Amino acid sequence: MIEAFADPERIEGYHAHIYYDAASRAKAGRLRQGIGERFEARVGNWHDEPVGPHLVPMYQVAFAVDEFPQLVPWLMLNRDGLDVLIHPRSGDSVADHTRFAMWLGHVLPLRLDVLGRGSGAG
Repeated sequence: MIEAFADPERIEGYHAHIYYDAASRAKAGRLRQGIGERFEARVGNWHDEPVGPHLVPMYQVAFAVDEFPQLVPWLMLNRDGLDVLIHPRSGDSVADHTRFAMWLGHVLPLRLDVLGRGSGAG
């Protein structure tokens, strides 16, 4: 039996996770400021310690579906070497962080065991 295609209409929004370390925190701050000045996005708190599925310090940027075509290309051009995870919020956190995710830079390991199916976390 052929599996049906996933429907993009189920995407409620997106998260971008901007990863940094002590040496790149200033770059992450510059990027954070640029996002806040240019986009209708909610920039989350700094997480200097691992949180949720993320094993590296990061902050999250939550944005609407209609912001994707502007925000993601801007991140592509302005991430300044930082690793970025971009994923949809489709109602399946594991799939959102794996099968449906896109990475700018390196793919970093995640703790998927803390994500529940159907959970909006992360």
